[in-house]
Amino acid sequence: MSFHLTILGTGSANPVVTRNATSHFLMVEQEGYLFDCGEATQTQLLRFKLKATRIKYIFITHLHGDHFFGLIGLLSLLNMHHRVDDLYIYGPKGLAEILTLQMKYSDTRLNFKVHFEETRAEESYLLMENDHVKVTTIPLVHRVACCGFLIEEKEKPHKILKELLPANISIEQIKLLKEGQDVLDDNGEVLYSCDYYTIKGPEPDSYAFCTDTAYHPPILPIIKGVKLLYHETTFLHELVERAKETCHSTAYQAGQIAKEANVKNLLIGHFSSRYKDLTPFIDEARQVFDKTILGEDGMTIDFRDLT
Repeated sequence: MSFHLTILGTGSANPVVTRNATSHFLMVEQEGYLFDCGEATQTQLLRFKLKATRIKYIFITHLHGDHFFGLIGLLSLLNMHHRVDDLYIYGPKGLAEILTLQMKYSDTRLNFKVHFEETRAEESYLLMENDHVKVTTIPLVHRVACCGFLIEEKEKPHKILKELLPANISIEQIKLLKEGQDVLDDNGEVLYSCDYYTIKGPEPDSYAFCTDTAYHPPILPIIKGVKLLYHETTFLHELVERAKETCHSTAYQAGQIAKEANVKNLLIGHFSSRYKDLTPFIDEARQVFDKTILGEDGMTIDFRDLT
């Protein structure tokens, strides 16, 4: 299993032709996780040949239009595609009410059940988990309540070296070894060593989605060591005061966060429409953190290719 990310939009509040409003589509074990859903997200899914019906979980960071105005359209699209599977939406207070009113006055009746859970932006906590991943909230600093999301793959079972196993080992003992535990005898001594009889599985994937936010070092412990950090970079650092006023970040600040959190890779986006050439963004972030990726609409990232 590996995470596979497609960037649907790298624009900010005022999108441009080449940069749609924010949305990221993450595939894990044939299930889709959508992070934010700016306007025209459904069009971007079609444009990049992604199956909207694969989406099972939707996470909305905050109630600024460029992060959720595409949601009602996406729900309508799924309805027209005769979706019957349940859909899970996580977002701030007010989102469920907005969607209910939109469906009421547009006479939209969904063929599938939507499970909505309200997020809390003031603290970090485990939001959801399933057999494959767990998702934790990341409190951010913006002009409205806003939280990012950390999605982490669950630890893979250890691979058993069958050729080394003794004939009399039990199924329960093998299970302990797969879980990464030594098997002990009645005296508490190691009977079968996990290190000897198994090989540890690949490092689990992890992805942190942090937008919109001012420079906010308190998130460092939450995202420490993450394989890929997406951090908004609305402005270049020459406009750091403007970033502070609007509760956004600069490319330099995103690089600082990535470096201080010791993440493996940094992905930047949410670029202001005032910028036509984005080269200065990658140059600025790399002044601090070299392994920075400049986000582009339609870009795909296979986490197996990240180091």
